[in-house]
Amino acid sequence: MLRAFHLLLFSTAIVFIISSCQKQSDNQQNTSSTVQATELNNDFLKKLAFPSTISYIGLEKPKDTTVVNTKPAAIPPNMIYIPGGPVQVGADEGKEHERPSFWAKVKPFLMDIHPVTVAEFRKFITATNYQTEAEKFGNAGIIDESTDQQWILKDGANWHHPMGPDFPAATDDLPVTQVSWNDANAYAKWAGKRLPCEIEWEHAARNARNSRAIYPWGNDIQTKGKYNANIWQGKFPVKNYNEDGFPYTSPVGQFGKTPLGLTDMSGNVWQWQSNPKFNYEALFRTPTRDADLSNERAQRGGSFLCEPGWCHGYRVSGRSSSTTETSLFHVGFRCVKDVE
Repeated sequence: MLRAFHLLLFSTAIVFIISSCQKQSDNQQNTSSTVQATELNNDFLKKLAFPSTISYIGLEKPKDTTVVNTKPAAIPPNMIYIPGGPVQVGADEGKEHERPSFWAKVKPFLMDIHPVTVAEFRKFITATNYQTEAEKFGNAGIIDESTDQQWILKDGANWHHPMGPDFPAATDDLPVTQVSWNDANAYAKWAGKRLPCEIEWEHAARNARNSRAIYPWGNDIQTKGKYNANIWQGKFPVKNYNEDGFPYTSPVGQFGKTPLGLTDMSGNVWQWQSNPKFNYEALFRTPTRDADLSNERAQRGGSFLCEPGWCHGYRVSGRSSSTTETSLFHVGFRCVKDVE
């Protein structure tokens, strides 16, 4: 019964991922093309449980953009100081679930330089004897030529063998995958950190200065013929020409750093966020509608499965989501920490 329930939820999550990544705009019945009001819906905002680093949300740029940026004397290993400031979240020219764009003011915080790696996750498992949800269910989601280019629940797929036991184990320098939102939160708590919310993540991806570039590094996916991210080259899922050299995940940091010093902010793996996926418009509309707040958790950053004709999710404003117990071979996470 439990496994059947898991399969149903997994299928629902995959349908959502596919629908949210299609070339056409999302078919969300809860969204209209024009915002109906301009006042912030505080009741809806409370349901999102954003961290205290978010000090303002509105349709207009905050009149006071002052943020106290005091860099701590000691920064934990493998973390980066993210200065605070105003950021315009979303893209009015993007997909429907990325608009309307809105403004936020973010206090400084610390963010992992790269997604949590297999080696880092193994330390957590060894210290706690934690069992991931994929291990409990006995399977997790993959898609490739071995599955006839169809999403399946692969028996034995988990964080150390993300493609299943008949494929090689994941090497230590790869981002850990096949971890659910619940697994990611368990790791973050053990590490004394937390998952970022979407506003924090986008602020960091915009280099803490509200860069309006398509990607964290600029507007081009290639520089001098070299790819700036691990993405799909070809037509998904029919053909991947693998021009970037990585048909699946790539070692963290393989494609360079953003101006802030972060890696893997685009492509490689989707990254779990703390908040549920929500309709941006509902922040400024009363009353809210049932579909304004998803029961799925947001994801950011795109993955090695994304290509512009199908899923351009590795844009700064790109979004996806899955249910909290879902484990997929192209989804990982990174953590943040409050500045003390």
